[in-house]
Amino acid sequence: MPVKDEPVVIKKYANRRLYNTGTSTYVTLEDLAEMVKRGEDFNVQDAKTGEDITHPVLTQIIFELENKDGQNMLPVSFLRQLISFYGDQMQMIVPSFLEQSMIAFSKEQERFREQMTSAFGKSPIDFMSMPTSIKAIEEQTRRNMEMFQNAMKMFTAFPAAGTTAPEPEEAPKPRRAAEKTDELAELKDQIAAMQRKLEQLGK
Repeated sequence: MPVKDEPVVIKKYANRRLYNTGTSTYVTLEDLAEMVKRGEDFNVQDAKTGEDITHPVLTQIIFELENKDGQNMLPVSFLRQLISFYGDQMQMIVPSFLEQSMIAFSKEQERFREQMTSAFGKSPIDFMSMPTSIKAIEEQTRRNMEMFQNAMKMFTAFPAAGTTAPEPEEAPKPRRAAEKTDELAELKDQIAAMQRKLEQLGK
């Protein structure tokens, strides 16, 4: 059995079967999705090489969920924007940005659940039947959507990969090293400000 608080090791074999070493049973992608929802941490390893393949397996789970009728969550506009960042100069900070966004979103959702439980009592069915709770849910959904939209807009100021800025009427003069350094510092300040804003939203 794995040590408490350590991720469970899931081994993936050449025949694509997944083996949970914690329970000594074979599992499916759906089982792994349920483990994620329950907050159970795990690492997926190639059974032959020992390579960590958690990232591609989690990506595959999302792919499977997105292809189920009525399950898709990722808007086409978001997917297009995300794809445009691959190979772009901003790619290196996108993972950190998305991680901070999801942390803030999760904190907001948890606060909402606690408020609803405190205000309306025992079960979701109890407060879902109340008009005020429906309005609260709608307001929370609107706020969450605005948070993501505003956060993603902070990236649109930067040209996506494969795009070119309009040519100026006159050729620009070569920039000095000091000017380039100032621009880099300004970019770092903007990123730091963005992360602080996301952390404040999650409090």
